Amino acid sequence: MIQISAVMVKQLREKTDAPMMECKKALSEANGNMIKAEEILRIKLGLKASKTASRLATEGLIGYYISNDNKVGVLVEINCETDFVTKNDEFISFTNKIAQIIAIHNPNNIDELSKMKISDNLSVNDMRLNLIAKIGENISIRRFNRMETNNQIIGYVHNSRLGALVTFDGDINVAKDIAMHIVANKPKALDIKDVNSEDVEFERTIAEKKAKDSGKPVEIIKKIIDGSINKFLKEITLLNQAFIKDENVSVKLFLQTHNTKIYNFSLYIVGDGFEKKENNFADEVALTVANIKK
Repeated sequence: MIQISAVMVKQLREKTDAPMMECKKALSEANGNMIKAEEILRIKLGLKASKTASRLATEGLIGYYISNDNKVGVLVEINCETDFVTKNDEFISFTNKIAQIIAIHNPNNIDELSKMKISDNLSVNDMRLNLIAKIGENISIRRFNRMETNNQIIGYVHNSRLGALVTFDGDINVAKDIAMHIVANKPKALDIKDVNSEDVEFERTIAEKKAKDSGKPVEIIKKIIDGSINKFLKEITLLNQAFIKDENVSVKLFLQTHNTKIYNFSLYIVGDGFEKKENNFADEVALTVANIKK
């Protein structure tokens, strides 16, 4: 059998970007034939990526991109399986690259984005599968929002896990403060008229039940219900929330004072809506011990 040198392993790794040990195994299996070893890796890592891609990915990062003229902004959520991978430089680079691709090419949906070519032989999905094979975790592009305006766009991302975009006219520093406020206070709508009517009715149902259980007179109950709804709407609408840097003024008043207007916003939170599996540590230890005894 031919001796597999470090130089051969290095050459194969540079060609395929596969892990060092996988390159060495492939070269051994191919008896030193570089072309055959490359074929072995493509098949092996492709199967690995396919199998890994079926696992649930609920951790991840928010990618963020603003064009130089502040007319286009993007938020994209890229998911992985563990928090550990979110610190991987290649995963971070992939997330930022996808945000930029979305901004430049304006895909209509995830499927269209996945099929986009980033080079002659490589699509966005190919790049994703290659990263899955290399890292060993499922990676998925969950969602994205591309905003384009004749006004201006700015945004803010906190720890790469929460991100907001705002379209605005006026002071860019004021708008950035509002983007930070959105990330911190998580409003659901810009103003009261924008709140989903189903959300209001749901809140009203809860308020009515609480008020009726109080045993107070009907006229008082009506005031309690109205008060609860008004409080709810104030808490979830951006313009009516107390500004995070000065709780004595509303966001609306802060904007008016600084001659700035917010037209729209978008907020992404990693894993929002996912039901994450809660692991029981005692059960995990018991399972590990049982497996060792087998």
